[in-house]
This record gives sequence, C-alpha cells and structure tokens, in this order.
Amino acid sequence: MGKLFEVCCFHIPVNDRTPFEGLLQIVEEYVKYESALSPSRPIYIVGDSFGGCLAISVAARNPEIDLVLTLVNPATSSAKTSLQAVLPLLETMPSNLPVVQPHLLRYLIGNPLNVAMVSVQNGLSPQETLQEFSNSLTSMLPLVSELGDIIQMGTLVWKLKLLKSGANYANSQLHAVQAEVLLLASGIANLPPSGEADRLFKTLKNSKLRYFRNRGDRLLMGDGFNLLTIIKGVSMYRRGRQRDFVNDFLPPTLSEFKKTFGEDFKLFNQLLSPVMLSTLKNGNIVRGLAGVPDKGPVLFVGYHQLLAMEVPALVEGFLREKKTILRAAAHQVFFVGNYEILRQELSLFDWFSAFGAVPVSPINTYKMFERNEFVLLYPGGVREALHRKGEAYKLFWPDQPEFVRMAARFGVTVVPFGCVGEDDFVEIVLDYNDQKNIPYLKDAIKSFNEDFKGLIRDTVKGDDGNQVLHLPAVLPKVPGRLYFLFGK
Repeated sequence: MGKLFEVCCFHIPVNDRTPFEGLLQIVEEYVKYESALSPSRPIYIVGDSFGGCLAISVAARNPEIDLVLTLVNPATSSAKTSLQAVLPLLETMPSNLPVVQPHLLRYLIGNPLNVAMVSVQNGLSPQETLQEFSNSLTSMLPLVSELGDIIQMGTLVWKLKLLKSGANYANSQLHAVQAEVLLLASGIANLPPSGEADRLFKTLKNSKLRYFRNRGDRLLMGDGFNLLTIIKGVSMYRRGRQRDFVNDFLPPTLSEFKKTFGEDFKLFNQLLSPVMLSTLKNGNIVRGLAGVPDKGPVLFVGYHQLLAMEVPALVEGFLREKKTILRAAAHQVFFVGNYEILRQELSLFDWFSAFGAVPVSPINTYKMFERNEFVLLYPGGVREALHRKGEAYKLFWPDQPEFVRMAARFGVTVVPFGCVGEDDFVEIVLDYNDQKNIPYLKDAIKSFNEDFKGLIRDTVKGDDGNQVLHLPAVLPKVPGRLYFLFGK
C-alpha cells in the first residue's frame, strides 16, 4: 500500500479513554487537514470493525470531501451483540478484574491462529511452513495467556461502551454518506447479526460489497489477503476526483499474476490448453507470438467465443510471452452494478478490471492509442459472446466502421485474429430465445438489463444490435482445445 498511498494509522494508547465523540473529532480534523493540503486527491479511509463506525461518521459529516471508504466487517451491529446484552452485569464487576475468559479475549485481540500465521514467510515448503507456524504459535501462546492479567474488566467495559456509542451514531448517519464505499464481509463470522452486510449495502448510496465466504472475522490479518488487489478489482483506485480507467490502471504484480493464472484459472487453462499461432512479415505462420509487434499502439480485432472464454487465455499469453498488458475494451456490465454473482471474493468481473479491461468507448480507445497500448477489440460485442444455438462462429459485426479513423490518426498497427475451439467442447442447451419464453427467466433478464438500456449499438441493424445480457445454459462435450491465429 505504501507504494501507492501516503499511509498513516490511527492508534489508541492502552490507557486512553477518549470517548467516541473525541475520537471522531481527531480523525475528522486530520481528514480535513489532508484535504486542504491536496484538494484534488481522494482520501482513502480503511475502517476495520470499530474503525468502520468512525469512517462512516467522518464521511457523513464531511460530504464535500472526496472520500473512498473501505469498511472491513464494520461494527455497526455491535449494539445488538450478546456481549452488549450482559454489559450491565459486567459493569458491576471490579474494574481491575482480569479478563481470562477465552471468548472475551478473542473478542478483543482476534484469533491467535491468524495472528501466528501472519509472521510465516511466503514461499516455504509445507514442512518449513508448518515448523515456522508451530514456532510462532508456541512463542505467542504464553503471551496470550498473560494478556488475561494485563487486560482488565474495566478495559472490556470501556470498549463495549465505545462500540455501542459508535454503532448508534454511525447507523443514524448512514443516509448522509456520499462517499464511495467498499464493504468487505467475512463469511465464517459474517457481521453479526446475520445480514448486516446486505443491510449496509442497501442503505449506503454508492457502495459495493464483496463476501469472503471462507475467511474469519480478521480479514486484514488473513494469510494471502491483499487489500490493494481488492481495491483494484472493484475499480475503486483513482488519483483524482473521477476515475480514469486508462490512466489510473495499475498493472498486476507478479504475485497477482501467479495467484490468478497459477491458482484461480489453472484448471480452466489446462482444460482449454490454448495454442497461439502468429504470422511473420514474410507470411510464415509460427507457433507463439513472434509475429505480433513488440511495441504499440496495436489494435487486435477478433471474434468472441461463447461466454468470452478465450479472454483469460489471451491475457495470460501476452503477459507470459510478450510481457505486456492486453487492454480489453469490455462491456459496461463489468464495471457497474452490484448483482449477487458479483459479490463473491474477487469475482470474474473483478479479474477483468485488475488485468486492464476498460469500458468500451471512443474516449477510452483514444487514450489507449495515445499511450501506445495493446488494445483488444471485439466488434461483435456481447451479441457475439452470447450467441444463440446454431450461431457458432457467426460474426455480428457492424456495417459501418467504428475505429478505423482513430486508428489511422495514431498510426496504429491493426492485427486481425481468429479463434476456434469453443464449439468443440460446449453445447448450448438453453439460449436467449428459449429463456425469453420462460416467465421467471424472462423477468430476471429484463431486470438485469435495466441499467444498460442505452448500450444498444446504432451501427448494428436489427436484433443483432440488441445486446441482451443473459447467461446461456451449456453442457460440456468431448474435451477440445482453443486455437488462436494472429494475422499480418
């Protein structure tokens, strides 16, 4: 994070008993100070648990400041927890009584197993990882047991009161939050009471939600959790008041590349087993991308396979062999909307943003050509990627040119390419023509497409230009293979 942001952390000293209103004032004054120093830059606030209540409150009181909030399991529901119910009983106990109950200790410091795992280095063998984790846990457990003597009942009571006042104030101000908000919710300990993440998502005006189904309540301390990757994936990283999809793009790191293609898409790529062929200047066809230019601006124009299944293979191939990002001009659905399918941990849609996709538009294409980028364009668009039965390899390209003048303006090298293989391993069993005649599916498709009414292309005549978003049902056939051929 320090490579991209000026990072600071707010710390409450162990003996500090500043009430919520005082803490809110401290954070608010600092945010105003930073805003005055750099009024054209956004300020990112990451609020974990109680910090989420502070972040919401600061944003509600300062709608004129450009803020981007990341709320990690925010404690907005803490006033309804079981511990709050027994607060009156805890207040009657001596304030210097040690907190020795494991559940109460975990409530204050988190899961010791997660804490121990943080210190384990990456890249070790399984045996070395286990040994280092064991050593870390062994050295830490005596300290955890001593915390029972250090943390006293008065501390717990103060924290519960602080949480209650913070949650009550934040909930009363949700309607006033104008900032961009990213909600990150654990799946194992999902924001008690159940459904809190969905409640916040529906209440906050400009929010996105991501669930982490298999992670505990201390997300930021989890092994392999990368907050920056999440922010990039949901398209919430920007340098100015408006996000510039071209100029604000941050190339994937080596670890992100290995995680995506070495783990998440590994089985997918093994199934497709893509073969790439390219054409040299003398017309000879060779295996690999030697016939593709080494420098941009280059525009790759091709045909969409069903469900755009060829795009991950293309992006990986260019990163691996050409060491360059292939910037795909993609449909707006990848960048707007908050449907249930998009709320999973780094969904497929987030992957598109993290690896350079931009909303298809003339201005974005212009900027990418200006920056000498490698640009990927599908004239057939969604209509081609979501084709019907019997339409395999059929082009749905516009009759009128859409990019030629701009390409000529920048001296762009245009490389046409073809791709085959999709029809060999999947078969459509339920296409759009079938689904629009099924009442429930018809209504769901109509509702899903409400946000994209203005995206029907004027240059494509008739039903071919009606790019209705839906999910065709497919069945696998005999395993096939993807073949790409890049022309002159």
